[in-house]
Amino acid sequence: MPVTSDLVGRRYPTTAPYEVCREKIREFAAAIGDPHPAYRDAGAARALGHPDVIAPPTFVFAVVHRAMAEVRGDPAIGLDIDRVVHSDQRLEFHRPVRAGDRLTVTVHIEAARRLAGKGIVSTRSEVTTESGEPVVTAHMTLISRAPENTD
Repeated sequence: MPVTSDLVGRRYPTTAPYEVCREKIREFAAAIGDPHPAYRDAGAARALGHPDVIAPPTFVFAVVHRAMAEVRGDPAIGLDIDRVVHSDQRLEFHRPVRAGDRLTVTVHIEAARRLAGKGIVSTRSEVTTESGEPVVTAHMTLISRAPENTD
């Protein structure tokens, strides 16, 4: 497992735009059981000052998860996805995700180290509109357990 501090500062290519649509937001809100009307009705969202339907806060992980595939599959890091635990996550919202957004994600390695045989990688994912407007900053820490001794 090659997790070392040399990985800090690594930046992955910005993802292709992900178009957020009303129906995806409605489906996500239904899946998590959140009945908030601003997630389903454009009029309710406008009454709250939004230009269109907004997404539940955790909707952004659908977009970030796609971008994190680059990190999980990076041979320079060598994460064995079967041995990875998602240990921490934090979201900083600059504004809500809305229907009509075309979101891109750029992932950065913020910290990387080995501790007790485990690789620990912390990332920062900048979620912006296609034009560069900040929407969400997602922080995530992954811990990869070392393979068990098979002797």
